Amino acid sequence: MAACCALAGALAACNDDPAREHADLVAGKKAFAQKCGSCHTLARAQTKGTQGPNLDDAFRRALSEGFGRDTVRGVVHRQISHPADVPKSNRLAYMPAGLVTGRLAEDVAAYVAASAALGGKDEGLLATAVPVAGAGKPVVASGGTLQIPADPSGQLAYITKVASSPPGKLSIDSKNEASIPHDIALEGGGVSDKGKTVQGGGVSSIAVNVKPGKYQYFCTVSGHREAGMEGVLTVK
Repeated sequence: MAACCALAGALAACNDDPAREHADLVAGKKAFAQKCGSCHTLARAQTKGTQGPNLDDAFRRALSEGFGRDTVRGVVHRQISHPADVPKSNRLAYMPAGLVTGRLAEDVAAYVAASAALGGKDEGLLATAVPVAGAGKPVVASGGTLQIPADPSGQLAYITKVASSPPGKLSIDSKNEASIPHDIALEGGGVSDKGKTVQGGGVSSIAVNVKPGKYQYFCTVSGHREAGMEGVLTVK
């Protein structure tokens, strides 16, 4: 709540912030999903992060009271360029410096400003700029190993929400190419196990013995499962 108030309060100081006239909204959406979506909810970007402020909620009141979207863009760009100097333990206010820089920071700010609290769905090129999280084809175990990579774009999802395997010994590997940390865990049928948390090309792995039935796989990093980073493994 404090972080949302700080965002809204900053609006009054940013009416004259410079902003690039011709931002690349497609590039901005892609970068937002990859670099920011794990922490922030923004409905049009289909991101569901819970660690930082919900950006639709943060700007809804100000927009309804007449603040322009150019003003919102200035606020977002300023916060990207000069994040609050707070400890990492302050989850709602902390944001790493240098997530995006230069023209790309302007593109991200422009996309957030154009999308926040807008409702509806993106259209045209924006609609396909970021693949739908977790919408990949079902994966099937092969040779006793099941590959369930994390979404490489940084969204809070695995590449698929559906997996299957025959019963018996099973290794589950989840490679994470993104800079956002993830792991993989499995529960159900008497099984409860989780792999290590990895990022930047690391692999989170577990070795289990599964019986016929349904199992849930998910990420245990705070807020990730709640944002949709989970799926169902069917053993038959």
